[in-house]
Amino acid sequence: MNKVDKSEKLQRGLDNRHIQFIALGGSIGVGLFYGSSATIQMAGPSILFSYLVGGLVIFTIMRALGEMAVEEPVSGSFSTYANRYLGPFAGYLTGWTYWFMWIVVGMAEITVTGVYVNYWYPEIPQWLTALVVLILITFINLANVKAFGEFEFWFAMIKIVAIIGMILLGLGIIFLGFGNSGQPIGFENLWIHGGFMPNGTEGILLSLVLVMFSFGGIELVGITAGEAKNPQKSIPSAINNVVFRILIFYIGALGIMMILYPWNDIGTNGSPFVLIFENVGIPGAAHIINFVVITAALSAFNSGLFSSGRMLYNLSLQNNGPKYFGKLHKNGSPRRGIVFSSFFLLVAVFLNYIVPEKVFLYISAVATVAVITCWTIILITQLKFRKTKTKEEVEKLKFKLPLHPITTYIALTFLAFVIVLMAFIPDMCIALYVAPIWFIILYIGYKIK
Repeated sequence: MNKVDKSEKLQRGLDNRHIQFIALGGSIGVGLFYGSSATIQMAGPSILFSYLVGGLVIFTIMRALGEMAVEEPVSGSFSTYANRYLGPFAGYLTGWTYWFMWIVVGMAEITVTGVYVNYWYPEIPQWLTALVVLILITFINLANVKAFGEFEFWFAMIKIVAIIGMILLGLGIIFLGFGNSGQPIGFENLWIHGGFMPNGTEGILLSLVLVMFSFGGIELVGITAGEAKNPQKSIPSAINNVVFRILIFYIGALGIMMILYPWNDIGTNGSPFVLIFENVGIPGAAHIINFVVITAALSAFNSGLFSSGRMLYNLSLQNNGPKYFGKLHKNGSPRRGIVFSSFFLLVAVFLNYIVPEKVFLYISAVATVAVITCWTIILITQLKFRKTKTKEEVEKLKFKLPLHPITTYIALTFLAFVIVLMAFIPDMCIALYVAPIWFIILYIGYKIK
């Protein structure tokens, strides 16, 4: 039995709505609710342009992945394609790096959950909250994929409804004067506090690093392909729709914030999400947003644990990981990979004793390098994928990347540029030291496996 056949043992229990919300849930996490203030301080209102540029690059990456996923819908996704078209080491490096990325991001997500639970119950230790969250999400992932999909659908739904609600209320304040004695606010805040680009071109460029981090997780669409009921239909729909929806959520939400409040005040007087709800007289706004942020973190963590378990299963099929991870539970879930990933995430429970204030930025940096590595390999693999096809086979591809190969090379150049930019951000350049160490460890592990 070949590898594609083996991966088909995973249950095809995910509907299109599950896949859409898994992708949204994975990429709209604490980066928007917890980390948006940092990006706004870098670029001011011009952060909207940064998200637009980053979104176009992400669209190229996702279409490159989608082209392969529709033709070969396997759960290992880009790791499987790298293994098949670039060689075993590429599959090994991609799979383990992506697994590592979600372990690091998972640590951030459950740590942030502890912080926000403390808003309500300061007497509960953060490490205890992190432990409870880890156990809860692990059990959800150990159930069949249908149960996981339902939980993720509702987790993601809560934060999406909250963001849409914030955008609508914000528009009401801007155009109708809700909460402002009927006086429309107008758009002046976008340019009267130092201009649309208060920190110049440098601010826009440096903000691209955190912007790309916030998009991390969208490639989860490819991981779901092996468990989608109708991948030839659901994957193209998810990729085309999700990218634009994320752009609307990020650009819409951040745009509303900066229209309502001076960009240099955002984050200094409490959460801008809370302030918007309070402005229109909604009682308990802080409690509502606190609940939403917790569900946002749970949603992103849920998607990440799902992905890490599937990636370990796929690595085993490629002979790039222990055979132990290649056995599925009777309900079709890769339980061994999920439990192994959860064991590593216990580190986050310990980190809650010693975590410094800048841990979120440090984790963002490491995760950014990891996900950019995976995105780069997706693009390179797609180039090789096309080269293996005859002209007639290319014509028959159901979901082709537009303007190939020009768009692929532009995206590759952009990703390389983002890595260079990280060297100019003091708190993020640490990842440029961590990344080579990780790649050396992987190379040594590959040689002795």
